[in-house]
Amino acid sequence: MEDYHHHSKFKNEHVDEFFEAILKLEDLNECYRFFEDVCTIKEIQSIAQRLQVAKLLQLNEKYTEIEKQTKASTATISRVNRCLKYGADGYTLILDRLGYKNKKQE
Repeated sequence: MEDYHHHSKFKNEHVDEFFEAILKLEDLNECYRFFEDVCTIKEIQSIAQRLQVAKLLQLNEKYTEIEKQTKASTATISRVNRCLKYGADGYTLILDRLGYKNKKQE
């Protein structure tokens, strides 16, 4: 994957500082502690659900199976799929690092 500076629509100094803070977290325990304070449980669960949807899409699962496994709506699955295909490659970047290569690329 090409390394480039992504020009985000929401980039500003406060978001930069937030992301810098995330990069300072050293383990799962610190992530739990920080995100429990910063986010609602529902927000954390929604983000985690989107990552699971992206993983299953990357593994070429069908929408019906993804819906069953994650309890995500078809609207959420479609949105994540659009991000995988036309987004900033953030899902692809992290899924590759987690070991979930796109089956179509192999």
